[in-house]
Amino acid sequence: MYDYSFSMKDAGLVAASAAATVGGSEKIANVGAGRVGSRLVIDVTAIEVDADELYSIALQGSDVADFSTGDEKIEELAVINLGANEVIGGNQDSAIGRYEVPFSNVKLGTAYPYLRVYTTVAGTVATGINFTARLEP
Repeated sequence: MYDYSFSMKDAGLVAASAAATVGGSEKIANVGAGRVGSRLVIDVTAIEVDADELYSIALQGSDVADFSTGDEKIEELAVINLGANEVIGGNQDSAIGRYEVPFSNVKLGTAYPYLRVYTTVAGTVATGINFTARLEP
């Protein structure tokens, strides 16, 4: 079981770098000012993995609610790289299935109350990756 308010990305193809959305709007979760230790659960339902595709899925934290540009901080708190083994290392391509990434919203002593998922896409992508993401305790 999980709290639906912590659904960070609903199903949908990602073929270009962008912040994740739920219901067509960028999803930002407020976890409060204290330390939170949890996990980012990513369910991949489709993934293109030719020779140079790379999908870096990051859980980002910020000290402002809308992640706007300015003096605020945006930090990558946890990252998973999926794609072709030629670019992610190892000897196996990423596959469909569930990936769990532990994280804390604290980095260098600063707790980031606002969280979002951001995917950076690189390589010669034709179809991309389809996944959902959520935060779970």
